[in-house]
Amino acid sequence: MAYDIDMIKKVYSQITDRVDKAREVVGKPLTLSEKILYSHLWDAASNKAFKRGEDYVNFSPDRIACQDATAQMALLQFMQAGKKNVEVPTTVHCDHLIQAKQGAVKDLKRANETSNEVFDFLGSVSNKYGIGFWKPGAGIIHQVVLENYAFPGGMMIGTDSHTVNAGGLGMVAVGVGGADAVDVMAGMPWELKFPKLIGVKLTGELNGWTASKDVILKVAGILTVKGGTGAIVEYFGEGAKNLSCTGKGTICNMGAEVGATTSTFGYDDSMERFLRATNRDDVADAANGVREYLTGDDEVYANPEQYFDEVIEINLSELKPHLNGPFTPDLATPISEMNVKAKENDWPINVDWGLIGSCTNSSYEDLTRAASIAKQAVDKKIKPKSDLGINPGSEQIRFTAQRDGLLQIFEDLDATIFTNACGPCIGQWDRSDRKGEEKNTIVHSFNRNFSKRADGNPNTHAFVGSPEMVAAIAISGRLDFDPTRDKLMNEDGEEVMLEEPQGIELPTRGFAVEDAGYVEPRKDGSGVVINVAEDSERLQLLTPFEPWDGKNLMGAKLLIKADGKCTTDHISMAGPWLRYRGHLDNISNNCLIGAINAYNMKANFVKSQITGDYAGVPDTQREYKAKGIPTVVVGDHNYGEGSSREHAAMEPRHLGVFVVLVKSFARIHETNLKKQGMLGVTFDNESDYDLIKEDDTFNFIDLESFAPGKPITIEVVHADGSKDTIKANHTYNENQIEWYKEGSALNLIKKTNA
Repeated sequence: MAYDIDMIKKVYSQITDRVDKAREVVGKPLTLSEKILYSHLWDAASNKAFKRGEDYVNFSPDRIACQDATAQMALLQFMQAGKKNVEVPTTVHCDHLIQAKQGAVKDLKRANETSNEVFDFLGSVSNKYGIGFWKPGAGIIHQVVLENYAFPGGMMIGTDSHTVNAGGLGMVAVGVGGADAVDVMAGMPWELKFPKLIGVKLTGELNGWTASKDVILKVAGILTVKGGTGAIVEYFGEGAKNLSCTGKGTICNMGAEVGATTSTFGYDDSMERFLRATNRDDVADAANGVREYLTGDDEVYANPEQYFDEVIEINLSELKPHLNGPFTPDLATPISEMNVKAKENDWPINVDWGLIGSCTNSSYEDLTRAASIAKQAVDKKIKPKSDLGINPGSEQIRFTAQRDGLLQIFEDLDATIFTNACGPCIGQWDRSDRKGEEKNTIVHSFNRNFSKRADGNPNTHAFVGSPEMVAAIAISGRLDFDPTRDKLMNEDGEEVMLEEPQGIELPTRGFAVEDAGYVEPRKDGSGVVINVAEDSERLQLLTPFEPWDGKNLMGAKLLIKADGKCTTDHISMAGPWLRYRGHLDNISNNCLIGAINAYNMKANFVKSQITGDYAGVPDTQREYKAKGIPTVVVGDHNYGEGSSREHAAMEPRHLGVFVVLVKSFARIHETNLKKQGMLGVTFDNESDYDLIKEDDTFNFIDLESFAPGKPITIEVVHADGSKDTIKANHTYNENQIEWYKEGSALNLIKKTNA
């Protein structure tokens, strides 16, 4: 029996009429994405055909998922909303606050000791407000969602950018900031600009060393990290049907790395197999009853150029295995070309670690394909040259894999089996084999490989590949190893080759688990008391942000002009800072400490216009705040790329930054800034970025007439008294301007519920 089956059946009972009506309104056949979007309109009676990439639309998601790092701030905000229970099925998953170090048992025990205050808080809030709670060790949020909650044709949001993983089961699943989630928890609509549509036609069938991961590695190389911004990527074709459900999930998961709103696949036999294998026959039966409504119309897939804004075609039979990186997930290199490319770029050839797992690649099938390579190493007496670490995706995966002997195969190679959690993928890795900032290489099956992400070392060159390719490269110890043609020397001095990986889509004996780690909330949580100690270092109750005074913003100083890529990891680092995700003031001490100052090319070293001295960004900004001086952050393209963490918006807001002025924003971060009552604007002329000087003062001279579609005029006053007047554009609509006026979206919700 599935969770929330009545809700799922209600969605299916409405989908036929709503999709049929939408088809009439739009006047043409519909993609799967459009079917899900139009069937989840907040105003079900709407008769409007929305313009892609232009119209802001209110939606009604079916469910919400939160991971423990972002859930803290989301739930702290929800506690202020004045509600007795969440209005939409919601879950919290404890997967981020578990550091990988010694292995699953010891690491989980240590996490429960060091983060018990946070886990207790999340459990109590979940109990009080009717939220399903998944304990530490239960698994990685997105794998748990795929196994338990995702369903074809549904819409969900989650406080993690890789919520998009659920597209592998035919959902429109979108990563959002906590403030967006709070809106929906409180029974409010969720607003999204109606996405553009990118169609990816898959033909052929994967073979040999090529895996589902290679599909998205190839797509990332084509679209780049911002090529999918504002769009849903919809996969279709016979090749799509030939992929497993979890393979589809892998592809959708890493779609976040091309900036896509989400990615999805139409309902097919592989999804039905997965639903039934995970004890959800009731969902599969219900989905089969509306099967044609859970995929795109035939005419769309027959003539995709007429219905998508962009179409990409990939022949899976010809696709080659890839490694992407380092330092960016869109630098795609076929394995066969790595030997040349690595030498040209002076990438370290020796590989220190191979890491398999994360929300992207930790399914049963992933483990079997990697284990088939590991088993060959054992049988052929090949001693691995690199360390190997494994993160199973869920307790159900781990238990089943242990029962079937898969984990033992890895342990025979001296691999470390880490907790069913994110671990190194998000920087939760106590890496003892490296000290300082030594130049080195690791390979992993994760989704992101930004500088410092895995281990805090800016010189760790991280490359992304499939689990089986990671296993092969780790065994060889060389980045340029191509298992399709290269031989290895075994312990007997013999040259041997690794054979092609073999995987098992679903366990032949079925999944098994003793304790999945789920805690059902009380039916009546009114008596649950939530305690947050005033002297806590980990948790802090929130104080509402101040409303806008309605006046022009004058005399604002430049805090930092960020050079190049400035992701949410640069703005609000993870790793050891995760411990402060529930304490806004403490975590604000990492605000923009990873951003590179364009004037000296150093991180966390900016000039104070008060003293003329250079210091860290948070300290400098706290001094501005203490003196009541507003500040501006200037950035480059795709500012805020990466994780959905709203802390990257809340920290500058808390410290007194008023404006973020950039060439372009990543979607989630722009929304997060709006939600927190900040002014996020873009240069009308991108070259004006070059006009900004280190000692500049900014006057926003027509902010008093802030209105949708109306550019904002900024007077930039230089230290010598000269001035430049520039224009800045914005995407605020009427409702979002109300957020700005009230000081935040949450302030507006509280005012509405008062």
